[in-house]
Formats: sequence, C-alpha cells, structure tokens
Amino acid sequence: MSQSFRQPEILEIARAEGKVSVEDLALRFNVTVQTIRRDLTELANAGKLERVHGGAILPSGVTNILYEERRRLNEPAKLAIGRACAAAIPENCSIFLDIGTTTEAVAQALIDHRNLMVVTNNMNVARILSANPDCEIVLAGGALRRSDNGLVGHLTARTIEDFKFDHTILGCSALDEDGDMLDFDIQEVLVGQTLLKRSREVMLVADASKFKRNAPARIGSLRDVDHVFTDAPLPASLAANCATWATHVHICPSEG
Repeated sequence: MSQSFRQPEILEIARAEGKVSVEDLALRFNVTVQTIRRDLTELANAGKLERVHGGAILPSGVTNILYEERRRLNEPAKLAIGRACAAAIPENCSIFLDIGTTTEAVAQALIDHRNLMVVTNNMNVARILSANPDCEIVLAGGALRRSDNGLVGHLTARTIEDFKFDHTILGCSALDEDGDMLDFDIQEVLVGQTLLKRSREVMLVADASKFKRNAPARIGSLRDVDHVFTDAPLPASLAANCATWATHVHICPSEG
C-alpha cells in the first residue's frame, strides 16, 4: 500500500481507537517499523497526530479534519456503491441507515425516493435526507460520537428494538476472509448486532479497502447479510462462501 493510501488509513484507525502504535501499524500494513515511524512523523508535522513513545495519539481539535479525510478516502467507489444500493431499495418502505461515509453516499442517492421512513443513528444521514420532503426521519438516540456525528450505545440499540425494518444498510470498518464484519468501537458493534435481528433484509456497503483491514470487535457474518455492495470482487474463498450462504454480491465499479 502506498504512502498516499496508508496515511489516511492510519488517521482513520487513530480516530476509531484514539491512538496508534508503531508495531501494530507495521503488522497491519505489512511494512517496516521505520516506514511507519516516517508516516507518523509526517502526520505529526502536518498537525494531524501527536507523537508519543511507541506511536501517536490524536491531538485536540482535529476530529472534523479526520472525518473529512475519511469521507474523501475512496470517494468514487463509495459514490458508486451508494448509487447501486439506493437503486435496490424500493419506495414506500422503512429503512435503517448506519454510521459511515458509505452509508452517507447511499443517503445522498435516496434524495428522490418517495414515501420513506428512515431511522438512523447517523446525524449526517439525517441532514442529507432532510432535503427529501417525502422522507420521514427518526433519529435513534444515544451517546454522541463527536468524531463523525454518530449515535451509539445501549440507548441506540434500545430504540432499534422498537422497530422491524424492511431494509437495513450496514457499514463496517473491516471485513476478513472468514466473512466476519468487524469494527473498532464496541458500542457501535452493539448497534450493528441489534440491527441484524430487527431487519427483514440487510445490505452491507463496504469498499474494497475494508478487505485489507482488521479490527477487534465482531458485528456478525456475511452469512447474516442478504446483499453486499462493493467495488471489487471478494477474495475467492469468501465469494464461494457467500454463494453457499445465498449472500448476493454486487460489484459496483467506480467511474474515476
């Protein structure tokens, strides 16, 4: 992975975990510790991270910058995924839209859908869809995660339990070869696990960079998902498992 792709990924990991270590990043990206030290030094010189012994932490006041960098990462792929997923959602239905920049791309593509009830724990999604007068919007309350305007935790999960959604559009931070959907934030994982139980149809939206990442907390398996929208073919073994599980994979190539 080149430096131009690696450094935004490092920032996203720091945003999710609060800190990063040199040894861990070297293992994640399969590069030398010297390469990671150079990355962290450059990010610190740019004011995006603060160096500490063995790694780096988030400096104060950079969460908005980090979110904008994450939103721009693989943006053409996310837009293509968002359009394809939205095209598969009918009008006159209930939807849950999860936290994530790719789910926000789905929201943008739903602007012209009519007679939707959208429940979300993503305040950015609510803002985007407020432009659609035929969309009823319900915020699933919870603890505010200021880094990305997401609402997470037990309060959010309890709100979700009061619904049965026609469609849930789910995101994840990583997707491993076993088909496990993974995330960094345990409180967000609780929300995802609840959604899997309260949805008639689950759609995962994840660009191909998620295949190269790892995260510690498990949301669930692609076995529990009806459709996967991504921009590149899944690893062969995972694609075969999806066929066995009747999980439909949609490849959505970007235009740029």
